[in-house]
Order: sequence, then C-alpha cells, then structure tokens
Amino acid sequence: MAWHEPGGSKGKDPWGGGNEQQGPPDLDEMLKKLQEKFGGLFGGRGDGGGEGGGGIPQAGPVGIGIVVAVVVLVWALSGIYIVDEGRRGVVTQFGAFHNITGPGPHWHARFIQSVEKVNVDQIRSVELGFESTDESVMLTQDENIIELKFSLQYKVKDPRDYLFNVRDPDSVLRHAAESAIREIVGKSTLDKVITTGRTEIAADTMKLLQNTLDHYRVGLELTSVNMQKAQAPQQVQDAFADAVKAREDEQRLKNEAEAYANDILPRARGAAARRIEEANAYKSKVIADAEGEASRFESVLAEYQKSPVVTRERLYLDTMESVMERSTTVMVDVEGGNNLLYLPLDQIMKRQQPLGGYNGTGLSLPPPPLLPSSSSTTKENTKRTRDNLRNREVR
Repeated sequence: MAWHEPGGSKGKDPWGGGNEQQGPPDLDEMLKKLQEKFGGLFGGRGDGGGEGGGGIPQAGPVGIGIVVAVVVLVWALSGIYIVDEGRRGVVTQFGAFHNITGPGPHWHARFIQSVEKVNVDQIRSVELGFESTDESVMLTQDENIIELKFSLQYKVKDPRDYLFNVRDPDSVLRHAAESAIREIVGKSTLDKVITTGRTEIAADTMKLLQNTLDHYRVGLELTSVNMQKAQAPQQVQDAFADAVKAREDEQRLKNEAEAYANDILPRARGAAARRIEEANAYKSKVIADAEGEASRFESVLAEYQKSPVVTRERLYLDTMESVMERSTTVMVDVEGGNNLLYLPLDQIMKRQQPLGGYNGTGLSLPPPPLLPSSSSTTKENTKRTRDNLRNREVR
C-alpha cells in the first residue's frame, strides 16, 4: 500500500527522514535570498514592506562604478575591427567621411563612427555589346555600320570617391565607356576598325574613358580595354567577307612581290659590284703596264744616249733571240753562197712527246707541239714591231 494513500504509512516520507510532511521549495523564499545577496553587493537593503517581505536594494558607489566600467569595456571592445590585405576601411563619423584606414587592426567609436571595407585590389570587368544590339551597333567616320564588342577591366582607385561621390560607380563606368567607344569609332574608318586600327582604337578609348572618370571623380581606374569582336552587320556579311578576302589577297601578293624584290636586288647589286671591281682591276693593270713600259723605255733611252752602238746591238740581239727561240726552222743567208736550212732538232725533240706504246687499242700518237697563245703572240709581235721601228729610227 502506498504511503500517501488512506491507511498507508503516514508520516513516513521516502525522501525525508522525519515524520513531518515537506512540500516543494518556496519560490518567494528563493527570490528573497537572491535580493539579499545583491543588496549586500550594492550597499544595503531598503525599507521593506513587512516581515518576510523583500525590500528594493539601494545601489552604492562601488556597484555603480563596476556597472559603468563593464559597459565601457564592452563598448570599447566592440569598436575593434580588422582590415584585410587588399582592402581599405572607410570610416564615417555621424554619416560624414572621416578617414581611410589600411590593412591591419583598428578601432572606431561604435554608435558614433561606422566602417565600410572596400576591396581595392579586386579586378572587376564589364562587357559591352554582348547583351544588347543597341550597344554593339555603331557608325564609323565613312558612314558604315559596324558591330563591336568590348571588354573592360578596372579596379577601385579612390575608396572615398567610389563610396560618396557618385551613386552607382559601376553604372557610370558602363555609360561612360559606351560614350567613349562611340566617339573613337566615329572618328575612324571601317577598314581601320576592322584591320589595322584595333589596338589603336582600344588604346584611345582607354585614354578618353579614364579622363572622363577622373573628371567626374568616380574613383575607378582602368587596367585594360580590349576589342573582342568587330564585324559588319548580319545583312551584309557576305559582301563584307568578299572584301576581306580581296584585301588579304592584296596583302599576300604584296608580300610575294617584296620577297622577290628582296631576292633579286641583292644579287643584282652583287653582280654590279663585281663588275665594278673587275673594271677597276683592269684599269689598274693597264696603267701599271703602261707605266712599266714607259719606265723601261726611259731606262733604254738613257743607256742608248750613253752608248748608242752597244745599245743598238744589244736590242738587235734581244730581238733576234726572241724570234729565233720560237722557230723550228731556220734559214741561214750566206753571202756569196747558197742558203742553208737549219733544223734545231734538240728544240723540236723537247717540244714533242715520245711515241706511246701499244695500249690494247692501237698505237697512241704524240700530241702536236704546243703553240704560243694568240694573246701572248700578239703581244710579242707588237713588242717586236715596236723594237724594229725603234731600231730603224736609231739607224
């Protein structure tokens, strides 16, 4: 039988040791004890409302100081912030710009100042002409319509201007870029935009757009401007492709002509230089021969003036020697007798090769005697004639 049922073991509490009946702890008693503890901390208890009633604790100077110190400490710790690498902290005080902080830990007065972190190293991009046809279709200087697609990369240059000077810097950049591109393309011809002027147009667009951004103090800096695509409208694509092909053929033929000229001209210049050198060499040779002959004649003249008879005899012997050494037949004119034919066999044998032996096909004949070349013979005949005339003059 349960202890709390009628007829059970009354007065015996299984959780307690006595016979007195106990209930749950009183909540009022617990609040009273808690108030007493806090009252001692803050400097005492106020007048109570009766016996057993808890009074309102009165705060003392020490307790107030502790509370104020805790509040100030929490407020000070809440103002610490850290700026990551590549970012800048823009501090505002009561909504107005105050200063810019760099990477690292910093502190600001919370509820008085606020901080907004801006990434200044992030490369951002915007594309023009990829989403809308109205952005890509432009008019050139020669009144041709062309479709262009541009890609721009930029980053934040001045965090203060980026946050406070314009409402939407990215939108301002997009509209300013479209305006700058149309201005530059409007000053260029179709051929320049499509072929050789793409890099120049991109550079001019970047310069003009950066000047516009700096003028309006948008706080952005361009890093690159690239022309992704340049083509004629869809309606004239075939004619445009033919024109491009003809232009490429023209350039190819020009390159071939330049290559041919670069091959021919050096060879022609080389041949001309060689002939000039040969002419100069022949000129030098002729002048040297003439000077040598003149010098020899002057030396002979000097000797002749010293001894005419001896010189005349020596000239005659030299002339006869030069004539006789090339003759294979000599006719000797003897006064008062018959003429004598003399054959210098030793000279003939020296000039002729011995007969060859049998080589299997027959006897080999010796080659014919060597004759003086026509040029040397002509020169010697001229010399001989000149010497004979000189001898006649001397006589």
